[in-house]
Amino acid sequence: MGTSAIACEGLCKRFGKATALGGLDLAVPEGAVYGLLGPNGAGKTTAVRVLATLLRPDSGHARVAGFDVARQAAQVRARIGLAGQNAAVDEILSGRQNLVMFGRLYHLPIGAARRRADELLAQFALTEAAGEPVRQYSGGMRRRLDLAASFIVAPRVLFLDEPTAGLDPHGRNEVWQTIRTLAGGGTTVLLTTQYLDEADQLADAIAVIAAGRVVAEGTPGDLKSLAGGDRIDVVLRDAGDLVPAARLLQARFRADVRLDNDSRELSVPVTGRLATLTEIIRSLQDENITAEDITVRRPTLDEAFLYLTGQQPPSSGTAAPAPASPSSLPR
Repeated sequence: MGTSAIACEGLCKRFGKATALGGLDLAVPEGAVYGLLGPNGAGKTTAVRVLATLLRPDSGHARVAGFDVARQAAQVRARIGLAGQNAAVDEILSGRQNLVMFGRLYHLPIGAARRRADELLAQFALTEAAGEPVRQYSGGMRRRLDLAASFIVAPRVLFLDEPTAGLDPHGRNEVWQTIRTLAGGGTTVLLTTQYLDEADQLADAIAVIAAGRVVAEGTPGDLKSLAGGDRIDVVLRDAGDLVPAARLLQARFRADVRLDNDSRELSVPVTGRLATLTEIIRSLQDENITAEDITVRRPTLDEAFLYLTGQQPPSSGTAAPAPASPSSLPR
């Protein structure tokens, strides 16, 4: 298991005949923000609940902050924070009253609970709204208060299960900044999310899980590279030029070309970015085909996620006719 902040081997959990975790292996370094991605039903929330000692695993082993989640649950709980998908704060109470209440639940004396509440209100930029009822808070403020409540005991490991679900872009940015600040202070963060851009923005490393097992792991850049190399996307002025342009580029580069008729776009895999870009422009000009926009890009995390979980890549479009036999990203 090493000295990882979170480590599990062969973790299994079943609910009746359904397998939620089918042998999950993870190793999360101390101080990292680690993203856990997967389609609905992949086992993300179950993994968090087992690691946070809310569920007992059926088999396998897991340690958090150096303690076994099954045999040393009390020691684990004393060193973790958890913010679930739904905020746990009371909307009738003020922000300060909520934090004092959580401090008392952690058995802090009343004076210590009040001091800790004020510290957290300042840390999470909520001091000005401390006396207002939580029902008057914005979504981002409620989520920050929920995160503050999980920090009553300054946890070494923080579990965040869909922390920005339902928030608008402004609220998401507020929570993102808070997570970055927490990670910068040395807290290990395990983050589950449905927002791929969130993982791309925050995570040092990502594990993609399906059917309760890790199917790929690495940095966001590593995972993107698994979905293929660089691509050049070309938007044509005239949709009628799509098929001739696809035939031309397939013949010239012996590459699979993807078409999207709605956006009048061709997508070509490339190796030499600049040289290929120059040749594509020249080839289209020679055939009097006008390109409105040309972009060189790497695969997105969305494409990597869909590829790794065996789902249809986005905008795979329509295959161009011969001479080459095109395909979309591998599945």
